[in-house]
Amino acid sequence: MSILEYAWLIPVLPLLAFVIVGFLGGKMKDNGAIVAVIGVGGAMVLALWTAFEVLTTGVVYKPESMEWVVLSSDYSMEMGVYIDSVAAMMLIVVSFIAFLVVVYSTAYMHDQGKRQRRYFTEICLFVGVMLGLVLANNFLQMFIFWELVGLCSYLLIGFWFERPAAARAAKKAFLVTRVGDVMLMIGLFLLFTEFHSLNYELIWGNLTTADQTTLAFAGFFLFGGAIGKSAQFPLHDWLPDAMEGPTTVSALIHAATMVNAGVYLTARAFPIIATSADVSLFVAAIGGITAFIAATMALCAPKIKGVLAYSTVSQLGYMILALGTGAFLWNQGHHEAGSLAFGAGLFHLMNHAFFKGQLFLGAGSVIHYVGTEELSKMGGLGKYMKVTSITMLISCISIAGIPFFSGFWSKDEILAMTFEATDVNLWFLLLWIMGVATAFMTAFYMFRMWFMAFKGEPGEGTKHVIEHGGHHHEAPIAMLLPLVILAALAFGSWLSLFIGDGFYSVINVEGEFHALSIIERLEEVFSSPLTWVSIAMAGGGIALAYYTFNKRRISAENVVSKGFPKAMRQLLLDRYKFPVAYDKIGYVGVYGFSLLLDKFDRYVIDGIVNGISKFLIKAGGVVRKSQTGFVQNYTTLLLLGVSLIIVLLYVVGALR
Repeated sequence: MSILEYAWLIPVLPLLAFVIVGFLGGKMKDNGAIVAVIGVGGAMVLALWTAFEVLTTGVVYKPESMEWVVLSSDYSMEMGVYIDSVAAMMLIVVSFIAFLVVVYSTAYMHDQGKRQRRYFTEICLFVGVMLGLVLANNFLQMFIFWELVGLCSYLLIGFWFERPAAARAAKKAFLVTRVGDVMLMIGLFLLFTEFHSLNYELIWGNLTTADQTTLAFAGFFLFGGAIGKSAQFPLHDWLPDAMEGPTTVSALIHAATMVNAGVYLTARAFPIIATSADVSLFVAAIGGITAFIAATMALCAPKIKGVLAYSTVSQLGYMILALGTGAFLWNQGHHEAGSLAFGAGLFHLMNHAFFKGQLFLGAGSVIHYVGTEELSKMGGLGKYMKVTSITMLISCISIAGIPFFSGFWSKDEILAMTFEATDVNLWFLLLWIMGVATAFMTAFYMFRMWFMAFKGEPGEGTKHVIEHGGHHHEAPIAMLLPLVILAALAFGSWLSLFIGDGFYSVINVEGEFHALSIIERLEEVFSSPLTWVSIAMAGGGIALAYYTFNKRRISAENVVSKGFPKAMRQLLLDRYKFPVAYDKIGYVGVYGFSLLLDKFDRYVIDGIVNGISKFLIKAGGVVRKSQTGFVQNYTTLLLLGVSLIIVLLYVVGALR
């Protein structure tokens, strides 16, 4: 019996832990922490075993669906499991990162007392529904779990709901992502209208016979859901505010679950998006723009978690750029190049989960030590937090794209495929330039963060800990162990290229496709001038950060004043005024539209209803006057009525 037959248990285990902790956690000494670790850990073991079998054998596990709700004789809603190499990769990312976050949380949240019960309850629910989303075999089932993921993010971002900023951030995340969810619903309606089903394989198998205009609109609206969930321009501004939740929540949401759900949706909708060159180009453009503008906002972010939040948005933009480029190349008949871009986007998703998960948890360790998020109040922490310092350095090198760290392989492939698409459409040249510029900014702002936190003279926060006899030691082992494991993966996850035929065979390609071996990839990568351009940009960003924030040979004030005029720097700190724009759209647009609807309801809907009632009342008043109570009057009316009927019958008979 294959382990795949038990794949349905993967989301069930954390959901079972959710129920146990939710109802009984208050009676446990650890407030349900161990139950959460066991539930999520069990799901991780089963998920890794399942993913390994799928990736090494190349099978696609798709058991018969279970009928859920019968709508008609022609259609019924189903629930089922679909595990191909894309789902297998997501199972690895979600389950593994989630388990490490839960283990880390047992120490990080220890001072929350009884509130730990609610925290672990929500975390288990979050992990369970995310795994359910990954395993779905149809868009409707995915959408149900998709909405539950949004609910969990609202609960976790607003965990400290007594803080006004946290409450606002939770509401903002929930409402902004709902905009994308409405677009996703429209896309699902279009697909169901065209195919009378939302099953993945049924839709993929009938794309050539479907109406291409409908498919183009469906692909556009499906991607709208990803714009909201994966914080893409212009719905990206909710994610930086989501930092108001616990740092562990930031690691889970920004590295492995919610934001990656949008990328996963785009990957699932890839065959649909690829039917339209215009939609594919739009997807790539949104990714490129998001990567660039988010990187600019990270350049002078004052808080350590703020830098990581903008970085997350930027790296998600890279993933979307890759998927859009792959869909465009596929549409133009370049199937092998399209497959490489598709694989690079998903490979970057996996690499990003490891190094960004490590960076967020490392930031949590730093904040736990100094009690502040402000980078200007840190400094000199490398002497006291050696493990955190070294592991975060590894992740910074990886995200910067330095060979032979994991981030280099996926980022370089994304840029290479984007440049290759310029042979078909010159707009991709602009996207490639933006991508290369983003690589430079990524290296600069990540090492700016690292040097400001761990090098130089101790800042106000570090001095306060030292002077007041604070703990001059690292975080507990439950917090350090996840940092070390994720740092190792931030360096070596590229070894997954050796599994099976290589990571770049993740999409089933029609026609001949040669899966390159690791040696062939090395030869191809380092013989390309584009690779050296990318490496030079990353090295330049690191060098500028090194001489500015470590050696102090370049004045940080000069870098800011010459690189960013005061007005521009303020614009970056204000996030290009997007929060203000959201508020104005909400007040003028939504609230104004609500007032218009209120007037329509009062004067049109209520006016019609009240008008009819007034007419009937007046008509009743007129008719009421005929009710005199005198028998003579009623007899006279009766005789007149009978006489009229006789006359009418006579006239009708004469006419015949």
